[in-house]
Amino acid sequence: MSDNRQESAHAEAHTGPIKNPRQLLVASFFAFVLPIFIIIGLVYYVTSANKPAAGAADPERAIAERIQKVGMVEIRDANRPLKAGEEVYKAQCAACHATGAAGAPKVGDAGAWGARIKTGFEALVNSALKGKGAMGAQGGGDFSDVEIGRAVAFMANAGGAKFEEPKAPAAAGAETAAAK
Repeated sequence: MSDNRQESAHAEAHTGPIKNPRQLLVASFFAFVLPIFIIIGLVYYVTSANKPAAGAADPERAIAERIQKVGMVEIRDANRPLKAGEEVYKAQCAACHATGAAGAPKVGDAGAWGARIKTGFEALVNSALKGKGAMGAQGGGDFSDVEIGRAVAFMANAGGAKFEEPKAPAAAGAETAAAK
């Protein structure tokens, strides 16, 4: 009988506090999952400290950025001579139209320009000024609308069109006055 008591006492001495699967699940939760949430909470607490507001280091700059003007005025020489179509093409259009990048019709490719030429000169100029497809709007850039029209005429004429290069607005008015 004494042997039985020793075995049961020995078995009780070597068993842990977890007696069933539910207790194992609760112990796992408190041992692994709960510390993760505690760490996340501590990180949130540490990083949510009072931080200086944007522009607090340089308040004048922050104020200037908040009240900056929506647009800007650029003064250009209105009396400068207009550029020729080929010059404007080389400066503005050649990057895409010389290589055919992004589906742009290559200069001199009559097949690519044929359907576009049929739409007419005004439609081509309108597409150039306002943009079409992958081509961005050219109006309001470094060149005037008349100069962009000259570049359009140059490219279309190289593709088989017979468009006349647009004249300067003052020169067109002077020609009609001379004709009267």
